[in-house]
Amino acid sequence: MSLVPTRQAPPPATLPQPRIGLALGGGGARGLAHLVALEALEEMGLKPVTIAGTSIGAIFGAGAAAGLPARYMRAHVEELLSERYGLIRQLFSARPRPVDRLFNLFPMRSALLDAEVMLELLLPSRLPATMEELQVPLAIVATDFYAQEAVVMRTGPLKRAIAASIALPVIFSPVIVEGRALLDGGLVDPLPFELVRDGADITIAVDVSGAARQPNDDAGPRAFEALFSASQILQRSIVRAQLRSHRPDILVDTASEGVGVLEFHRFREILEAAEPAKDALKRQLERVLSAETLDTRSGG
Repeated sequence: MSLVPTRQAPPPATLPQPRIGLALGGGGARGLAHLVALEALEEMGLKPVTIAGTSIGAIFGAGAAAGLPARYMRAHVEELLSERYGLIRQLFSARPRPVDRLFNLFPMRSALLDAEVMLELLLPSRLPATMEELQVPLAIVATDFYAQEAVVMRTGPLKRAIAASIALPVIFSPVIVEGRALLDGGLVDPLPFELVRDGADITIAVDVSGAARQPNDDAGPRAFEALFSASQILQRSIVRAQLRSHRPDILVDTASEGVGVLEFHRFREILEAAEPAKDALKRQLERVLSAETLDTRSGG
């Protein structure tokens, strides 16, 4: 009597992961909440195939495109901001030459800080020098001051592109790239999800534009607060207009209301407030992925 081996059923076919396009928007200190969205993707084992970032979204977009884990970026941020004056101490304790360049007010006269030099001091050393070296294609948005239009950078020096995208007027000097004076990308495209549609099955946009803080009295906003909140009002208006005409597949609102543009010292509060958005993103992704799986199995 010969033994015939039992025929085993073939293992179920593994469905390919969806191609995710990720857009990270501008919003000053509120943009620290991008970390929470990146953590959600990592915890689900998902990696974007294309990323676009504006302003602070360009910073975290660059980290994600370079393959830096979200937990590493969070630890780096917390180390920089854990003490109230830690960031300021880091700037002033640097070698004289970069600090002189950073606060080189006399020949520059256009702003307080040089964004590119600041990034040299603060960004993780693990970021590559050029955009071509990134693991995931990245688009960074800036504003051409004189042409009054968006500039999208996909190649060239990485820190220079980020510096151009975060160059908030008055705080940072314009960044000159190929003869163009570039400023904060949030002035023209604060949530660049249109840039990640091509080649993506699912587009995710993380909106950190937020809303202005309500005053404790009837005096209204102070001059400094009004100056920087004005750009946030503009960005929020642009985002609303974008969403009326087109929408990403998944829109994440991190709900960091009432946080000032430069209030990075409130990082723990910002990240804590964004935790519900993390859970919401995971639920939305699970629904979208389930729908895609059903559609694939049915031959749709």
